[in-house]
Amino acid sequence: MSTLKVNAIRGTGASSDAISVNSSDGTCTVKATNNLGHKNLIINGGMTIAQRGTSSTTTGRQTVDRFKFGFGGHDEALTQAQHALTSSDTGPWEKGFRNSYHITNGNQTGGATTADYAYFEYGIEAQDIANSGWDYTNTLSYLTLSYWVKSSVAQTFYGYIMTTDGSVQTFSFSTGALSANTWKKVTVKIPGYANLQFDDNNDSGLTLYLWPWSGTNRTDSGNTLNAWQAYSSGNRMPDNTSTWWTTNDATFELTGVQLEVSDHATEFEHRSYGDELARCMRYYWTSNKNTYLFQYSETYKRIEIYFPVPMRALPTYDHTGSNITADSSSNQNEKYFAAYSQSDYDGPGRSYSEVKFSAEL
Repeated sequence: MSTLKVNAIRGTGASSDAISVNSSDGTCTVKATNNLGHKNLIINGGMTIAQRGTSSTTTGRQTVDRFKFGFGGHDEALTQAQHALTSSDTGPWEKGFRNSYHITNGNQTGGATTADYAYFEYGIEAQDIANSGWDYTNTLSYLTLSYWVKSSVAQTFYGYIMTTDGSVQTFSFSTGALSANTWKKVTVKIPGYANLQFDDNNDSGLTLYLWPWSGTNRTDSGNTLNAWQAYSSGNRMPDNTSTWWTTNDATFELTGVQLEVSDHATEFEHRSYGDELARCMRYYWTSNKNTYLFQYSETYKRIEIYFPVPMRALPTYDHTGSNITADSSSNQNEKYFAAYSQSDYDGPGRSYSEVKFSAEL
């Protein structure tokens, strides 16, 4: 038997090692780009789940689960949608993506002003960062963000990540120059930083933002890309180009969003529809439209619902159908909901209600 003894293995044209070997204990570090399980800190990054609906002209969380699209200062509302990709979507299609989060601009006849904006937002619980394995105060430990992006307008766009706990910090980044109607994969390497803090709880810890447009109320020409800095409302990212915002019916779309503990981007972690849906239900879930209320007493009907997965926190609720009032908070939790409806006894017949629950960050 023979033994091959090396310190590292590197491709002939590569600039870094694919495998680094610890000479003292024999362990190794591998830069693998193949699919490794449970690595993506983003839920629904492939935009496959849309419990609320598939299209909306309203700001906020209206379509694709876990993602929010906000806009303001507009003359005509923007449209957000879960969009079906086709084989003509060169890049994401070959990588197994079948949906995107798609934005269509309105006709902004008033032009671009300092307060106008349009942005994507995604929030991560603090405990998911704290327990991720990222040594977040060590500058030699990294997160890597990767995503596919396409715009109908050729320009550069900006985004940033923002922390919540302790002293709020931001880290801005760029898509680089996009060609019109051409998908591009963007990769952002994010080092640890001494001033970062992530508490071990289910509150907001890290938020990702990507902006098709922001007026100068939030931007600064002197902003430094790819570096941590203390949060400043007027210096979140560099000044934006207004071409996209002032182009009627311009489009912008995302898919394949991944955030992982690594110093390089690996292949996207594709999860099954059922797995992704269960993860989304921690933050939002809607009951069946025929969720019945049963006669609880001569004057009340009652509804009791056990959530399919525990929600992040005690959820807020909205409903259609029968008018219901939630029980006291002492009878509610992240696993169970109960409510009543005041009604005279009307025999064995049942009324019904559809209830929507949200525990978003």
